[in-house]
Amino acid sequence: MIRVALQTLRMRWVSFLGTIIALVLGVAQVAAMGLLLAAMVDLPDRPAERFARAPAVVLPGDPDWDPARHDLGVRSLPAAKGVSPELLARVSAVGPVVADRDFYAQMAGGPADQVGHPWPVAEFGGYRLTAGRAPAGGREIVVTGGSGARPGARVTVLTAGEVATYTVTGVAEASGYEDAVFFTDEEAARLSPRINALVALGPLPAVRAAVTGSDASVLTGRDRHRADASAARDRESFDDTVTLLPVMASVAGSTAIFVVASTFAFAATQRRREVALLRAVGTTPRQVHRMILSEAALVGTAGSLAGVLLGPAGTGLLVRWLVSLDIAPPWLGVTPSLAPAVVLPLVAAFLIGVFVALGGALAAAWRAGRVRPVEALRESLVDDTGMTPGRWLLGAAGLLTGVGLVAWIAVGSPGTVLVPNSYVPTLLTPVLAAALLAPVAVGPLTRVLMWPFNRSLGATAVLVRASALTARRRTAATAAPVLLTVGLALSVLGATDTVNEARDQGLRNQTSAEYAILPEGTPGLSQAIVAKVAAVPGVQVVAPIMTTVFTEDDGRLDENDGMVVDPVALAAVYRLQITGGSLAGFNDGAVVVPDVWKIDSGERMEILMADGTTANLEVAAVYHALRGQDVAFLPPRFAGTGRYARDGLSRRAYLAFAPGTDRDAAVAAVRAAVGGVGARVVTSAELVASESAWARHLIAVRQKSVAGIVVLFCFIAIVNTLLMATADRRRDLMVLRLAGATRRQVLTVFAAESVLVVGIGVLLALAASTINLGGLWVALTRLFGATPVVVPYGTILGITVIATILALTATLLPAGAALRRNASRSTSTRE
Repeated sequence: MIRVALQTLRMRWVSFLGTIIALVLGVAQVAAMGLLLAAMVDLPDRPAERFARAPAVVLPGDPDWDPARHDLGVRSLPAAKGVSPELLARVSAVGPVVADRDFYAQMAGGPADQVGHPWPVAEFGGYRLTAGRAPAGGREIVVTGGSGARPGARVTVLTAGEVATYTVTGVAEASGYEDAVFFTDEEAARLSPRINALVALGPLPAVRAAVTGSDASVLTGRDRHRADASAARDRESFDDTVTLLPVMASVAGSTAIFVVASTFAFAATQRRREVALLRAVGTTPRQVHRMILSEAALVGTAGSLAGVLLGPAGTGLLVRWLVSLDIAPPWLGVTPSLAPAVVLPLVAAFLIGVFVALGGALAAAWRAGRVRPVEALRESLVDDTGMTPGRWLLGAAGLLTGVGLVAWIAVGSPGTVLVPNSYVPTLLTPVLAAALLAPVAVGPLTRVLMWPFNRSLGATAVLVRASALTARRRTAATAAPVLLTVGLALSVLGATDTVNEARDQGLRNQTSAEYAILPEGTPGLSQAIVAKVAAVPGVQVVAPIMTTVFTEDDGRLDENDGMVVDPVALAAVYRLQITGGSLAGFNDGAVVVPDVWKIDSGERMEILMADGTTANLEVAAVYHALRGQDVAFLPPRFAGTGRYARDGLSRRAYLAFAPGTDRDAAVAAVRAAVGGVGARVVTSAELVASESAWARHLIAVRQKSVAGIVVLFCFIAIVNTLLMATADRRRDLMVLRLAGATRRQVLTVFAAESVLVVGIGVLLALAASTINLGGLWVALTRLFGATPVVVPYGTILGITVIATILALTATLLPAGAALRRNASRSTSTRE
């Protein structure tokens, strides 16, 4: 059977070309993603940066805290509190210590990630003065060489609590890993009371003994990198990358499996008479099975081997693409070697490719084994409906599953649509179900699409209509790739744009403010800026400060986001859907919580704050919130905790105006107040666009990447299927020519059939996508209120046009070549 399989591949190489290409690209993609994921699991040791010259670093933190299980930027309670006075005293008792404070400090016009430190810690990060001297007074600083400032210059520095003028007394050599501003020890302590780490210069055993029993660890060697700010940035990049790759791999893998399976099934259908002849000469069904599976094994091995060879090159392209999108860190890469992290993903990709080929051919082999010898004598090429009991079962199950998933998400779990990893794969089910049930729809759709042309096209319309109806299996098989291409593109891209629009709608509904203040070239707004705006007559400002609140639940500590706001301004600006209590009771001893916390108004809450203090607060009001938007609103007395939990900055400020205030004059006054201090005034529409920009970017990259990969696979399937179908219809060409049709008329008939097939595929895609987008609309309406369905008509039209061009090309080129060969043979015969 291996020899027969090899001969079949040699004779029918056109039929298997698309399958091999799909396998090569699929395996290369799996290999590239596997290599990258393995590289992220087994990361190279990053060298220490800020504490590269420190013998030991004491870093507070919860040893059981797994950053991957918590939101980015959230600190454990010990890390938020920093080095306690008791721990500082114990470590200081065994030897000298240098305290490091890491806080927001940005020179006006400087980079947004500029950071402040006390000068004594500078030497442990490799800093050295190249000009001037160390700071000695409270208003003196040292800057790095990249800032452009020279000793003696007076510069404005923005911190979380103030905007102040400092004198540059020295310039240090740039480190390359951060852009720092150095203060005296006393000034740094005033600006940031939290000590984030200690450099311990005492004997290491004594230091470890002093730290034992506390919520801190002693870092030495490469472990000191855990205290670097770049460690948190790397984790954010890894989270974005790990979120993207599995979705791409799962959707593209499912599409590749379907393409391979449909190709083998169509090839088996075309070879029914060939298989029947084999059966007639004594071949057993088992031998037929072995032949088909041998072909699949050969195709799978060749395609998988080529894909594995392309995988490492694909990894490099993938990494460069992710880095260019600011999703992966620039140092990430895969070095070719025989290490398990390199070999195992390649072996896994190879085996996946072979199993995909064999799995795709199983159904085709089973059906080929059921062909009866008598079918070799059949002259009619009229096939059946194309619906076997197994296909009916899979199609019906897929449709019921798809509709059930859509209904469950829409009604029972609408929040799923906001989680791409969970939601995007569900979009596949209705589309694949439509592809399985396509033969049922071929008849009705053919009659509908051909009805307008029955009179205008004459014999051509009759031939096209008859050909589609008498070869429903072939028509459905050639329409399926178009269905997949348009259906998945429409579902994924439509879902992306619709979810983005719904998020924007949610942002617009959160506040009644017509104007807001956003950072400009800074990571946030300092409280000095907020105070300047609040001083403008007739203006109320709500500038929430992000913090973290900790609550005990069954012996464990849960953390949640909190926002520190002014109670009066909260009621004036935020549109909260209050479900219990009243905002009138929100004061210094109260808190407003979301309903998903399952706490009733009037209850009292024991809350641990990020600075280590405890507060017993009454729940003044409960409001309705979505998961991910459930924050507690806290009174202004907790504003200082923001410097422990985060950086103490406000990410935005909303403006409200007292009755009778001249808004134009007030807005102009606010613009004047924030000018030159890293802030700008925007309208509510500009606020929504700015707030959603990065989320839109990540969602668009994730889902459009998936759609791009799927469309590529489906384009290959369109070309491959139509090449197979046309190459197998030489007899139809000869019959038409013998009946008197000209070469142009024959090609017109075949071109019209291709356009009809594309039309059938597009209509089925619209039906499947309507199910997906209809369920999405219901879910988003329940989450955000009335939300329009946004369809990227231009993109979908472009994909449809390309699919049509590919279908025509894959039909007319082999048909034209066959006509030329027949013409040359006829000429030779006459001679």
